[in-house]
Amino acid sequence: VQLQASGGGLVQDGGSLRLSCAASGSRFSIIAMAWYRQAPGKQRELVARITSGGTTDYADSVKGRFTISRDNAKNTVYLQMSSLKPEDTAVYYCNVDAMVGPVWEQTLRDYWGQGTQVTVSS
Repeated sequence: VQLQASGGGLVQDGGSLRLSCAASGSRFSIIAMAWYRQAPGKQRELVARITSGGTTDYADSVKGRFTISRDNAKNTVYLQMSSLKPEDTAVYYCNVDAMVGPVWEQTLRDYWGQGTQVTVSS
């Protein structure tokens, strides 16, 4: 499974951005898709996660400002980020948990995208 993320950039305090991440490959079934972020000098942290059934989970720091969604037909996850703050500045990574392989021999695998920079200026 390959992940292609896009949508990062530079935005002013209070602005908005939308990140996208498309999964491609063969013989896989996505269980959950998520966005993580890592700021300089800090550990990578979960931002938001959405399951195949649509259940979502958010970090407390982004609740009410960020919205995660997915297009199952396109195997794509989105992160709509609003009311951005300078502390949201980080590299954002797409993450996918998927069952991979033929139906009679599937295994759960974890995949990471290449990361996209989000910078919020004050």
